[in-house]
Amino acid sequence: MDSRIELTDGDITTLLVDAIVNAANGSLLAGGGVDGAIHRAAGLGLREECRRLGGCPTGEARLTKGYNLLAASIIHTVGPVWQGGGTNEDALLDACYRNSLALAEQAGARSIAFPAISTGAFGFPMERAARLAIAAADAHLSAGSALERLIFVCFGRDSYQCFSQALALEMVSNAS
Repeated sequence: MDSRIELTDGDITTLLVDAIVNAANGSLLAGGGVDGAIHRAAGLGLREECRRLGGCPTGEARLTKGYNLLAASIIHTVGPVWQGGGTNEDALLDACYRNSLALAEQAGARSIAFPAISTGAFGFPMERAARLAIAAADAHLSAGSALERLIFVCFGRDSYQCFSQALALEMVSNAS
């Protein structure tokens, strides 16, 4: 397991990193949860830039400036809505992480922070989402990434516990 992966419990909008990832809705316009918090903290410039982007399909990612955030950039990705696991949700969530990481690399980011994509209003089971997120991050970093720091920002004890367990399982899997 790569030591560049960190977990923290806190507010993604306050982190000093090159890029934060926004668990956005398809319109890229402010929604609830982490999406709304990022839009409120970044300010009106973000809304205008997102409006010009014209949305984002599920699994893809788009880059904007960070505006009033400490982060220079925001990577917006649209996670899948959980429908029981039979409508390609795992692959779409994996694509969110892979595409966000690729976009961060293209933008020259050395540090990135992720929320638990799709686990709020979109209903993706937290344990399953955490395993997918950690596996995608580990695979990306293991492939020679220039990223120096990858932070999963957990909101609350349950999220932190799920991501911590997923990280431990990935470490055991890599040791085998």
